Parts: sequence; structure tokens; C-alpha cells
Amino acid sequence: MTSTASTTPASSPADGRSAEHRVTRFWPEGWWRLVDTRIGIIPLPVYVVVAILLAVLVHEGEIRSDGPNMIAVLVMGGFTCAEIGKRIPILRNIGAGAIFATFIPSALVYYKLIPPQMEKAIVDFTKFTNFLYIYIATIIVGSILGMDREVLIKGFFKIFAPLGIGSAVAAFVGTLVGTALGLGPYKAFFFIVVPIMAGGVGEGAIPLSIGYAATLGQQWGDVFAQVLPPVMLGSLTAIIFAGTLNAVGKRYPRLTGEGRLQPGAEGQASSDAQARSEAARGQIDAATIGAAGLTAITLYLLGVIAHHLVGLPAPVAMLFLAVFAKLGSAVSPRLQAGGFVVYKFVQVSMTYPLLFAIGVALTPWNELMAAFTLVNLITIVSTVATLMTTGFFVGRWLGMYPIETAIVNACHSGQGGTGDVAILTAANRMALMPFAQIATRIGGALTVTGTILAMRWIGV
Repeated sequence: MTSTASTTPASSPADGRSAEHRVTRFWPEGWWRLVDTRIGIIPLPVYVVVAILLAVLVHEGEIRSDGPNMIAVLVMGGFTCAEIGKRIPILRNIGAGAIFATFIPSALVYYKLIPPQMEKAIVDFTKFTNFLYIYIATIIVGSILGMDREVLIKGFFKIFAPLGIGSAVAAFVGTLVGTALGLGPYKAFFFIVVPIMAGGVGEGAIPLSIGYAATLGQQWGDVFAQVLPPVMLGSLTAIIFAGTLNAVGKRYPRLTGEGRLQPGAEGQASSDAQARSEAARGQIDAATIGAAGLTAITLYLLGVIAHHLVGLPAPVAMLFLAVFAKLGSAVSPRLQAGGFVVYKFVQVSMTYPLLFAIGVALTPWNELMAAFTLVNLITIVSTVATLMTTGFFVGRWLGMYPIETAIVNACHSGQGGTGDVAILTAANRMALMPFAQIATRIGGALTVTGTILAMRWIGV
């Protein structure tokens, strides 16, 4: 809970009241201090009022999947769960806010602690509004527009080395550990290690299980049930490790660029300062911010068209379009600054509500718990730890910030776009979203394609 107390100048003797009386009186100074006390972004009085209103709406059966209802529900749920995580000692230093905002609602749904009407409304809103892709579009476009041009060029080429080497080493170590623990190389590799790095559920576990089922002559549902738990537990492991790296970065600042992938340019940090400076001078007006948001959505829709034309996933196509727009100077500096303001707004205001929606609609608690066997857990943790450790040292060898490269590699073991959001939130490195999408989308697609071909080739 954050608090910003208002400052009141001391009164003069002429007004007949002491400074202490003015500071401690409830109205209006005391009330203002209460209003400036927040749970996440929610002023405390507003929080109380919204909680009462939601209770009344649930009782009356009036919770719907429309915008106003869902904004209230998701903001309340997301920031409440995140606030709980941020207040738990030790855990708060390893990304507990993101973990709690995602997995508490999943457990609440499983144990029937969320009213059925509210659960259905959240699921409908999440699936039918593409809330996740609106978020990713604004985050990717805003962060790319806020990057230094040279950092962007060098970073996109460099990131493939730690990602590729890390994937190979993690596959070897994970398979070795799983085999040593009795899983056997076949099950350890195809049903534990590969699903972790497949790119999530929609773009990873589903096509991977379809390919497996066709090759093995099994029912798709049976195969999917085996593939899904490692995806989810691998993502949870990556979230915890990313949060741990954030704490390490605070202790050893030389290892991190605080969201910048490599030294030598202050692009991302200076863009933040530039955006605030221009906003203060009135150069970033509401129309510019609105135009930047629409630009992000336009690039996403172009990505959707590209997906239908060439089969490239829409977020990846959008990512490349944003890069081309930045490198080709197709976006004016003013609109770039507006894009960065949109990015910061979305990052601060929408992240935890989105994670709450993901927890309710897309994270089955029983599937996550099914993966919690000791053998699976050790194999999954070994795979994710190797992937990130290799990224750390390869990134350092290439002159990149090792914590940032390790976190990007962590996204390769995340639960798709939802995992990227949770991992980068836990690490406080949302500016890495463009590189995270490379790790998740491109890395995942290559992993799925290569694995299915390998399974068919060896004839298992």
C-alpha cells in the first residue's frame, strides 16, 4: 500500500490556529492523505466503495462481462492479490506480486470461491475481447518506440545467441536429470523438457500435442493432458527465478541494465525522462497519446493480416513491423514519446488486472498441481535454471547485461504471452517485452517444429 501525504504550509499566528491543528484535522487534509493512500493504483476510499458495490452486484446477479463491470472486478482482484504478495517477507523479493495475481485466482476458481456469475463474466471478457493482445500490442510498440535505435539493431541480432545456446544446453541437462531420476530419456525430453520451451499453451502445447498425437496414433486430449502441466510449472519456475534475479540486480548493479539489454546507450532510460519532460512542457497532449495507442492497435491488426497471408503469428509480425517503423523513422519523435507514455500507463495500470484475468480464465489449478511430483519438479527446475544460467553467461560474454539476457531466456520457458507478462512483471523488466516475444514466439515455434520432425524421424 503506497501513501503520498499532502503537505500543508504552517499557519501564521494571525489565523489563530496552530500548525499541529491544521496538519491533524481530518477535513480536508486528513481526508486527502486517506485518498492518497493506495492499494496498487486504487485510492483507499475508492477501494472500499468498489468492494461494497461489487458485493451488491453479485448479490443482485448483475455482474456482467461488459467494460465497466470487468474494469472494477479485474482491477480490484488483480491489485488485491498483488498487494498480498508484495507484503510477504522474502517472497516479495522474488516476484510474489505477479505469482499471487496469477495463481490465487486460479485456486479460487478451482475451490469455487469466486461466484459462478463473476467467473463466467471474467472468462467471457478475457476470451472475447482479446484483452491479452491489446496489452501486448501497446507494450511491444511502446517499448520499441522508446528504445535507442542502435540498441534495437544490435539487441535483435545478439539475443539469438544466448537463446539458442541456452535452449540446447537446457534440453541436454533437463533430459539427463530426468533420465537419472527414472523418467527415461524419451519421456524426459519429449514430455517434460520440450513442452517447457514450446512457447506456452496456444502456440506451444496445443500444436505440439497435436503433432505428437498424429505421430504416435493416440488421442489428442490424452497427449495434451501430459504436455500441459510442465508448461505451467515451467512458467511458474521462471517467474520465481526472474523475481530472484531482480533482487540480485539490486544488490549487484553492475550485472543489470535495469531493462536495457546492453551497455553503451541510455535509450530506454532516457526515453522515459524525455517523455516526462515533454509531457511537462505540454508537448505530449492527449491527442498524441491517443494517436500512439491507435498506432499500436493498427500494427497489431497488420500483424493479423500478415498471419493470414504468411502464417507468421500476429504478435511476431507486429513486433517486426514496429521495428521496421522505428528503424525507418516512419514514426515522428513526438509520436514515439506518446507511445512510451501509453506503454508506461498500460504497464502500471493493466498488468495485475490482466494477470488476474489470466488466472481465472486460462490457468487450470488442477493441471498445475498435477505437475507437482518430486521427479517432475526437479527436472523442470533443472531445465529452467540451465536455460537462464546459460543465457546469463553467454550474454555476459557477448557484452550484454547478463541479468537481462537470463530473463529473456526465462521467457522461452514461460506460458506464452501470459507467461511473458508474469515473468517480466516479477523481474520489473517490462521494457524487455520485444525480446521476450522473440524468445517465446520464434523460439517456441522452432522448438515445436523441430521436435515433431525429430519424433517422426526417429519413429517413436
